[in-house]
Amino acid sequence: MSDILLIVGHGETFVFIMLVFASILALAVGMERAVIFKRNSNKKISRFAEELIALMRKRDFRTAMDKARELGDNVYTRFALFSIEHATDNAPGLQDLMAGKILEEKIGLEKRLTILNTLGNNAPFIGLLGTVLGVIKAFHGLGTLGSTGADVVMRSISRALLATAAGLFIAIPVVMANNYFSKKVKTIIQQLEILSREISASLHARRAAPTEVKETRKGKTR
Repeated sequence: MSDILLIVGHGETFVFIMLVFASILALAVGMERAVIFKRNSNKKISRFAEELIALMRKRDFRTAMDKARELGDNVYTRFALFSIEHATDNAPGLQDLMAGKILEEKIGLEKRLTILNTLGNNAPFIGLLGTVLGVIKAFHGLGTLGSTGADVVMRSISRALLATAAGLFIAIPVVMANNYFSKKVKTIIQQLEILSREISASLHARRAAPTEVKETRKGKTR
C-alpha cells in the first residue's frame, strides 16, 4: 500500500509540473501567434485590402503591384503579388493557382493553433487527474489517522482541488485565445477569396474588352 501512496504522491506532483509546463507553452504560443496576426491583420493592411479590391475592379494591376511592394511582407501582399504576376503572365489554371496559394497561407496562419486547441481541451482533465490523486491520498490519510487527522486530510483535499482550479485557470484563457485566432484566420481567408474572385473577374473583363469593342464597331458599321 505504501508503494501505491508513493506513486500517488509523485503523480500529484507530476500533474502540477505538467500544468506549469502547459501554462508556459500556451503563453509562448499565444504571444508568437499574436505577433503573427498583428503583422497580417492591422488597420493599415485592412485599408490595403480595400484599396486592392478597388484597383482590381479598375483592372489597374500595375498600381496594385506597386502598393503591395510598398506595404511589405504579409499575407495580402504575398497573395496579391503571386496572383497578379500569374495573371499578367496569362498562366493557365489561374483560379486553381490562387486557391492553392490561399491554402498555403491558411496553413501558415493555423500553425501551432493545434497546440492551443489541445491545451485548452485537456488542461481541465489534467487538473482533474491531480485532484483525484490528491483525494485518494487524503482519504487514505483519513482511514489511517481517523478523526484525529481531520485537519491534515482537509488540507490535503484543498491542495488536491487546486489542481482542478489550475487546469481551468489555464484552459479558459487558452480556449478564448484559440477562438480569437481561429476567427482571425477565417476572416483573412475570406478576404483572400474575395481578392481571388476580384482578380479573376478583372482578368476576364480585360480579355473580353477587345472583343466587345470589335462587336460594337461592327454594329455601328451596319
